[in-house]
Amino acid sequence: MKIVRYPEKSLWKSILERPHIDAARLGSTVSSILEDVKRDGDDAVKKYEEQFDHVCLQSLSVSKEEMDEAEQLVSDKLKDAIRLAYHNIKVFHESQLTSPSKIETQPGVTCWQKPVAIQRVGLYIPGGSAPLFSTVLMLATPAKIAGCERIVLCTPPGKDGKVHPAVLFAAKVAGVSDIFKAGGVQAIGAMAYGTESIPSVYKIFGPGNQYVMEAKQQVSLHGVAIDMPAGPSEVCVIADENADCAFIAADLLSQAEHGPDSQVVLITTSEKALTGVQQEVIAQLESLPRKSIASQALDNSKLVLVHDDDEAMDMANLYAPEHLIIQTDNYAELAERVVNAGSVFLGRYACESAGDYASGTNHTLPTNGYATSYSGVNLDSYFRKITFQHISSRGIANIGPAVAEMAAAESLDGHKNAMTLRMKSLSGN
Repeated sequence: MKIVRYPEKSLWKSILERPHIDAARLGSTVSSILEDVKRDGDDAVKKYEEQFDHVCLQSLSVSKEEMDEAEQLVSDKLKDAIRLAYHNIKVFHESQLTSPSKIETQPGVTCWQKPVAIQRVGLYIPGGSAPLFSTVLMLATPAKIAGCERIVLCTPPGKDGKVHPAVLFAAKVAGVSDIFKAGGVQAIGAMAYGTESIPSVYKIFGPGNQYVMEAKQQVSLHGVAIDMPAGPSEVCVIADENADCAFIAADLLSQAEHGPDSQVVLITTSEKALTGVQQEVIAQLESLPRKSIASQALDNSKLVLVHDDDEAMDMANLYAPEHLIIQTDNYAELAERVVNAGSVFLGRYACESAGDYASGTNHTLPTNGYATSYSGVNLDSYFRKITFQHISSRGIANIGPAVAEMAAAESLDGHKNAMTLRMKSLSGN
């Protein structure tokens, strides 16, 4: 990890740059795969599954027999852990339910907003070397609470042609049964356009690598909504001189092991903390099974020493991290100053891993600086808000003249006429 001490503010943006990708080449590759899926449906999905996941599939659907078999393969301890996580995620997201209230903006003018669940949603669950069964809980649980009529789940199979059993068990716990063996760009294309086996959806959720992120962004230009541009994982830790260096190093490495294009950043006001964290990262990295992946991510990462809390918070808000950990004595005070972050973890015991699995908050979060304008997945992500209004004759009398005047000023005579006719009907003229 590169160490930067007391950088000038003019250098912060370059210091905090994410790893670069060849966007032009990436976009072309993704576009070609999407076109194939749109044209050839299941055949294209199977072709790319063989090419990228090295598996020859006869069927894309996960059968009931496979679901039953998977449940037998998951240990009782992991089942209990998944059920506990599901409970906490469910409780937290159920707390976000709201009841619509009617507001009278003027006598006779009543307006309200009604949340209506998106009817068909698609959930993308990354697989590969680390099948993210926890993401099943994070995406499917609020979808069920919201009342989405159809939930389609796509995830890459292993070389044996089967989906990881923990992914299938988590899907069963969360109440999802439409599960398909498809990963990467081909899965996003299948859910966006529909194939013979995989239904099209109105909105696609889920994290992924740079190819998945690009695919989501491309299909979003053609009528399919997405949750957010979620790409490689990242964490920023703010620490003071009393922070636990071992804890911080573990937090940094927990994100670095996600992938070689991940990034981790420490911002500290203490030379002691900077040195201690550096030493702990080196020591803990040696025993990490995913050492080679984490090492590549650390090449993209920084340890930054700043003068005070003001600089630490300004730099963190500029970075707009997916995960922000504040391990300082005054974490409650600094928390009030967070402007840009996906999810925030306060104090020495609030490790990011807790949010990834079982505290109850959602781990599907904006990355790559998108926390400046996007929220993480929450219950509202699965709703559309439809507005209603009822206007009585008294309401027409109260707002009619203003509506007619504004329409005339914008030279929209049709708008003016629609209101003027109603006003005349009230006067009997």
